Amino acid sequence: MTELELKYGCNPNQKPARIFMESGELPITVLNGKPGYINFLDAFNAYQLARELHLSTGLPSAASFKHVSPAGAAVGLPLTDLERAIYFAPDGGASDSVELSPLASAYVRARGADRVSSYGDWVALSDVCDEDTARVILPEVSDGVIAPKYTDKALEILKTKRKGGYNIVQIDKDYEPQPLERRTVYGVTFEQNRNNQRIIADLLQNVVTASRDIPAAAARDLLIALITLKYTQSNSVAYVRDGGAIGIGAGQQSRIHCTRLAGSKADNWFLRQHEKVLSLPFLPDIARPARDNAIDLYISDDADDVLSDGAWQAVFTSRPEPLTREERRAWLDTMTGVSLGSDAFFPFGDNVERAHRSGVKYIAQPGGSIRDDNVIAACDKHGIAMAFTGVRLFHH
Repeated sequence: MTELELKYGCNPNQKPARIFMESGELPITVLNGKPGYINFLDAFNAYQLARELHLSTGLPSAASFKHVSPAGAAVGLPLTDLERAIYFAPDGGASDSVELSPLASAYVRARGADRVSSYGDWVALSDVCDEDTARVILPEVSDGVIAPKYTDKALEILKTKRKGGYNIVQIDKDYEPQPLERRTVYGVTFEQNRNNQRIIADLLQNVVTASRDIPAAAARDLLIALITLKYTQSNSVAYVRDGGAIGIGAGQQSRIHCTRLAGSKADNWFLRQHEKVLSLPFLPDIARPARDNAIDLYISDDADDVLSDGAWQAVFTSRPEPLTREERRAWLDTMTGVSLGSDAFFPFGDNVERAHRSGVKYIAQPGGSIRDDNVIAACDKHGIAMAFTGVRLFHH
């Protein structure tokens, strides 16, 4: 098959629409559903991210994509009991005593980075989709999935989603695109070499700060951050901890706004581990999106939207005690061990100051600003180790 006709493009008025190959056959097969234009944009970007994470780390990997940027990305490390709780992993069909497959754990982590943003996501998997992974995808609100293959049982499970209409795409794992890529904007064709920059440990060798120690786990997380940024709309910043992104700031015009946005998402990820959040008395039949939205509100300055009379009764069995600003700050002050990647240089030390407030101890960024000395000094002030990679990772 060399082309696939689509219902419409980005919007219903943009017809006709298709995906096609100028030479050769399409590297994908639609196994179920009818994916659209935006679905395929998410699918192809997301799969590249998951595939590259796997190639870099050797671990099964997954991405949760929305609007051509990742809401989360992760590798398949085992889940702790706490991670199972904050990611709601048991709801995927496995009991607390059952160890999920590495690929399923990767998707649980990716989806759990920012569950509100992942609502209606596109799932990308680096490896064969197994039954465990299909079961954790099943209860989530999601538009579709792309993987190199599916087991028979996984396919059977996924085909029951969305009343049988869930989008399931299989991609040729051996597919390699042409080195040149083209796009047309306003009738003008742009052409460039694909971004084949390899994200490898050698990029972390130029440590420019007084603190020079980047442990193996932190180096892995820095590589995950950089690979995630390679497929995120620039400007972008990613916070990573324990093998998964915990905050991604995408598509901002200002670097500090990227850092703040990603940092606020990382803060929310950590606040979800607070005892008050873990013990929230949810109604037993509450829908997953309503629960996720309630948590997001509860840990924010807009908590009254879910705690006021007439509001909490729709979510909780009893009104929870608020999580005060002082409690939030005290909890966030215990957060540490976070790695941060930036797709371009930090122009000012304010980015480091903001990153520090979210527990960042390791940074990888290209360097090359006329204020590099200021940025390095900010890192030294907080005992942060920073590597200059010399590589910009813009993605448009």
